[in-house]
Amino acid sequence: MTHQTPEFHDRMLSLGLARVSEAAAHASARLIGRGDEKAADQAAVNAMRDQLNMLEIRGVVVIGEGERDEAPMLFIGEEVGTGEGPEVDIALDPLEGTTLTAKDMPNALTVIAMAPRGTLLHAPDVYMDKLAIGPGYPKDVVSLDMSPSERVKALARARDCKDSDITVCILERPRHEEMIEDVRRTGAAIRLITDGDVAGVIHCAEAHLTGIDMYMGAGGAPEGVLAASALKCMGGQMWGRLLFRNDDERGRAAKAGITDLNRVYSRDEMVTRDVIFAATGVTNGSILEGVKREPGFVTTETILMRSKTGSVRRMIYRSPAK
Repeated sequence: MTHQTPEFHDRMLSLGLARVSEAAAHASARLIGRGDEKAADQAAVNAMRDQLNMLEIRGVVVIGEGERDEAPMLFIGEEVGTGEGPEVDIALDPLEGTTLTAKDMPNALTVIAMAPRGTLLHAPDVYMDKLAIGPGYPKDVVSLDMSPSERVKALARARDCKDSDITVCILERPRHEEMIEDVRRTGAAIRLITDGDVAGVIHCAEAHLTGIDMYMGAGGAPEGVLAASALKCMGGQMWGRLLFRNDDERGRAAKAGITDLNRVYSRDEMVTRDVIFAATGVTNGSILEGVKREPGFVTTETILMRSKTGSVRRMIYRSPAK
């Protein structure tokens, strides 16, 4: 008698995934504005791991808190879940925006994605050059091989608008100074963010709400896979190319099974099958409201998405304060 692996029932698992992100948000919210990034992150990690281990899955963390010897929990390769149910890949960032939380700044989120085993890119902990736009554009209208100003002009042509009508989201870092100057020469607007580029990419998919047309710049590769998961659910295009600063980082890529160090990954090459994605607001932001405490209750807002159906569900969860 052959043993059959249970199917990945994304609809059944999606609510459980929302509970995972909600629990992490609840835990980290207690440390908003307290100035302790590590404590806020650890609180989110503990809560997320506890909830994951309640799910009936055979999960493996492929995007996590770091290598096995760097992170005591939710490390890359850690097995989570009850050990029963479908085999799944899990990508997570228990607290996307530890600095934002510690300083009580906008757009801190808890983020998690789940897909069938072997379908999420095992991105090493290096930088990734990222480019993303929202839905409704011709395929490959922009590319990583274009200069920043060429991307703006190409997107403006596709939208049939002026270059100055385009708004680009960029992470505010010294490494992006030339990129920012090049974009500004076109007359396009730039929204600079201090942290949290998963949220930055998601902004593109809801341009009618956020006013963001395009995201570009170098940020963490693991966050790139999470952002690609969100865009696969919401619609939009994304490309990423790993960036290496030294042999140690190239060694990390080899350990992750990556041989072509110059490859440009499309959204569907980073996330090859159906995926579910959940994010819960920790601090108030342009995507989600942050955790709110009132006498006797705690309220969170979560966005829960499934690529199979293209459904995007926003949920308000009000629970008794503990």
